[in-house]
Amino acid sequence: MKKNQHATRGLMMSLGVTALLTLAACSQEGGEEQAPPPMAVSVITTETESTKLYTTLPARVNALQDAQVLARVTGNIESIDFEQGSRVEAGQPLFKIDPKPYQAAYNQAAAALKQAEASAQSANALARRYRGLVDSAAISRQEYDNAVASANLANASIEQAKAALENAEIELGYTDVVSPIDGIVGRALVTEGALVSATSGTPLALVQHLDTVYVDFNQTASELSKLRQELAAGTIKSLGEGVAEVELLLEDGSIYPEKGELLFTGVTVNPGTGQVQLRATFSNPDHILLPGLYVHVRLARASVDDAIFVQNQAIQRTAEGINKVVIIDKDNMVVDRNVVLGQEFDGRTQVISGLAEGEQVVVEGFTKIRAGQTVKPQAYDAKQATSEEPVSGSEAPAATADQ
Repeated sequence: MKKNQHATRGLMMSLGVTALLTLAACSQEGGEEQAPPPMAVSVITTETESTKLYTTLPARVNALQDAQVLARVTGNIESIDFEQGSRVEAGQPLFKIDPKPYQAAYNQAAAALKQAEASAQSANALARRYRGLVDSAAISRQEYDNAVASANLANASIEQAKAALENAEIELGYTDVVSPIDGIVGRALVTEGALVSATSGTPLALVQHLDTVYVDFNQTASELSKLRQELAAGTIKSLGEGVAEVELLLEDGSIYPEKGELLFTGVTVNPGTGQVQLRATFSNPDHILLPGLYVHVRLARASVDDAIFVQNQAIQRTAEGINKVVIIDKDNMVVDRNVVLGQEFDGRTQVISGLAEGEQVVVEGFTKIRAGQTVKPQAYDAKQATSEEPVSGSEAPAATADQ
């Protein structure tokens, strides 16, 4: 009996040990299953490439020529003879002021001229007749002199009447308010029936010459000196003495198809700011460039053979304004890296310092990882990539192209 009890107790102990070992093994296996694999992130491997350096500056478009359309006589607007945005030529009628008062004044001046001519004809005839009479002593010398004076006064009245008629004709012509220049006319600033005045100075419309436009921007005096030196050395493309070729970037970042001419002559330094205003001219045949439009001028300068570019979405900006990227080191560990940026072009930005050739830069997934974490880098596919939002408290870097 005792022997059976001992056997039973031994069997139970054996089963208990086996169960404990089984539970420990399962617990160990379960722990291994809970450890997550390294997170996959999309990276690019930096390479050096040749590129041109540009100076890019904000600018405004201004009309080459603009002119206000003003009334030169007082009266009510009878008609508006143009459509907003249409091309007009110098001298083309745009508004019609009620001509009736001026037509009446013209008719009156014309009648006054005829009256003066008739009076002069009579006075001249009398003076000629008196000349023969004074020679024969039929009249006194005084009577003859009075007749000559009357004839001269009548002749002067003709000239006065002619001047009055000419003035009346001019004022009648001013009832046709014409464009002062060739260009594009804007909207009418008055309506039909409105009373306009020659002395108010209120414009009726604005005409702008837009076939060629100015693009104005500011630059420091020291930078202007460098640009002139580079122009003289041939680093900047010259279009003639004191003239450089420039490009224009539109608001959407696209390049304007026409090249411009930057003039280095006739500039003065603002003593308060130490800056100069430079002016470029651009052909504008399709009137894409409108006055007031915000653009950027881009001036090609030196070439660089070892430039490094990264995708714009790989760049983060801290609240302190520091630009940084996330790189993966040789141990697949996440490292934050501060960088200095250069010019932006076609969705990529040049990194002037902070990166070397052959480093892996995270393009997608950096919002889900932290410094010191081990990850699994995989090649970035631009075709399948989706834009990733910048990290909280940061924003995409502004384009900086001053080199």
